[in-house]
Amino acid sequence: VYNPANDEMFVAERGKGAFLNDRRLRVAVRRRLGDAVVACGLPHLGRGDLALARSELAAVQEKVAGLRRFGSAALDLAWVAAGRFDAYWERDLSPWDLAAGLVVLQEAGGLASDFDGREAMLTKGEVVAGNGALHPELLAILKAAR
Repeated sequence: VYNPANDEMFVAERGKGAFLNDRRLRVAVRRRLGDAVVACGLPHLGRGDLALARSELAAVQEKVAGLRRFGSAALDLAWVAAGRFDAYWERDLSPWDLAAGLVVLQEAGGLASDFDGREAMLTKGEVVAGNGALHPELLAILKAAR
């Protein structure tokens, strides 16, 4: 995953770790969602379920320290891997939006699932990501917001 604005290259290979410009990556170790900065994706005008997105945003925003929206799923996942974000969720994605970022995240010790807690992120086009402590908590909040 390349970020041309900062000349950052996030690289990972299954079983060999994740790196940012040759520096090893690990997800943040925050244990409480109330201390976390969380990234999300929002549906484009005329695409996706806007009412669901509003419900999820409201539910999550009440529980986290900060909420951010940048626009690249692969880069958002890489930033969770680097500890810049603590967690992330988004819907209505294509496999190419997710594939590289998922490998970087998982190799940095992060967890990712679809909104049902399973591993069908690429086929369903949705992702919930974070470390081992925050991922299940964020997933539960998103499920309750449906």
